[in-house]
Amino acid sequence: MKYLLAACLLHLVMFSVVSGSEPHSNEHPNIVLVMADDQGWGDMAYNGHKVVKTPHFDAMAAAALKMDRFYAAAPVCSPTRASVLTGRHPNRIGVFKWGYPMRPQEQTVAEILKANGYATGHFGKWHLGSVRKGSPANPGQNGFERWISAPNFYENNAILSDEGKAVQYRGESSMFTMDLALQWMEKQKKNNRSFFAVVWFGSPHAPHVGGPDEMKLYSDLANKRKQNFLAEVSGMDRAVGKLRKTLRDWKIHENTLVWYTSDNGALPRIGSTGGFRGNKGKVYEGGLLVPCVIEWPKKIKKPMTSMVRGNTCDILPTVLAAAGVKTTLKHPIDGVNLLPLIDGKMSSRPKPMGFWDYKTRGKSVPSAKMMKALLVAQQGGGDLKPDAVSMNAAKLPEPRFSKTQFTGHAAWIDGNLKLHRIQNGKNELKFELYDIKNDPFEKKDLLKQREDDVKRMKAGLQRWLESVVDSLNGQDYLLSRTR
Repeated sequence: MKYLLAACLLHLVMFSVVSGSEPHSNEHPNIVLVMADDQGWGDMAYNGHKVVKTPHFDAMAAAALKMDRFYAAAPVCSPTRASVLTGRHPNRIGVFKWGYPMRPQEQTVAEILKANGYATGHFGKWHLGSVRKGSPANPGQNGFERWISAPNFYENNAILSDEGKAVQYRGESSMFTMDLALQWMEKQKKNNRSFFAVVWFGSPHAPHVGGPDEMKLYSDLANKRKQNFLAEVSGMDRAVGKLRKTLRDWKIHENTLVWYTSDNGALPRIGSTGGFRGNKGKVYEGGLLVPCVIEWPKKIKKPMTSMVRGNTCDILPTVLAAAGVKTTLKHPIDGVNLLPLIDGKMSSRPKPMGFWDYKTRGKSVPSAKMMKALLVAQQGGGDLKPDAVSMNAAKLPEPRFSKTQFTGHAAWIDGNLKLHRIQNGKNELKFELYDIKNDPFEKKDLLKQREDDVKRMKAGLQRWLESVVDSLNGQDYLLSRTR
């Protein structure tokens, strides 16, 4: 409880600097963030996949801004989702791996937009803490007025948490999630409120269970696992197609920003990286590069394809800029505003990107089992408390993390060079350097040939890692308290 009270006090200080005037839907864009779970860069027909059928994704990519070098902030799910909501590398806030809750002290994009008059809603996978009542890490405590969420990935006919109440839903998972989101969006449209909707699918995460209509698309495949995987991708495609059509039917698509991406690189064996090295769980390109399409007809008037490097930390500053919201938060933000890219004024990323896959285990969050238990308890007139990990989400590390040892696999992308820093559990350290423009598949190590670049990039990465550890240890919250 003391950690929760401290978090609330810190949060009030941080929150007070971002509230502003209430926007009007005719002037400020609606914003819809859609995210897949484990869809790799190559798991799109428009990126060259020869089997998958994604006609709606293809149409969206052909009409909007397609970012061909867009990265997840982490090679696994929960950390990347934390980066979307905060604009910060997830290690800054202790979300190292899957199943770690997000700290209540953090300021989310939903909280900022809500303070500026937006309606805010979350639908689908959460995976940043318990979705039970009383959880300091549920979507409602992180700025979402309306939320129907799962604690982790989920399949067809899933049980989700409707603001703490377990509800059984029916249908293909991506479509029923999109339907829930669209029902809420329609209410905001009728009330003339600009809305911020986060729609996070549970697909195509294993175990793969395709919807019956999508399975028919791949009936000629002998490999049933592959058939189900591709059907889940097509299920997401159909749901996004319904989103795009509905926004047009409502005649609000021109000033609605729809941002589609994934939470990490491709699954091994069954997913496609498009040939990039590594896959989910790896800091090489195949574990980080993800599909990314941004559609906003009012601003993106013709199709664009960009090789400028971006990542999921960029979503918060870009969305706030699009909404016309200015903040004076002083804690480090790792993302950059990508609106200049849309305006044709950004030919390269204005600052480097850091990655750090800290070496530790994830935390099991069996969504179906947890939600079934909640449903049974509530049907019997009771309820279940949030888990202890979520209740202690505000707790800062003790002892503090070291600023001299950075265990795990880190990387630093500066321009077209990518420096890898790999430190194992025995503190054995090695570096690799690749020119990812001319060698996108990271095959030729240039460490011994580019000594000046290596020296410069090592220094930049070291400064960034130290900054991340300062945030992790709570320094940002102390700064907020003294303002």
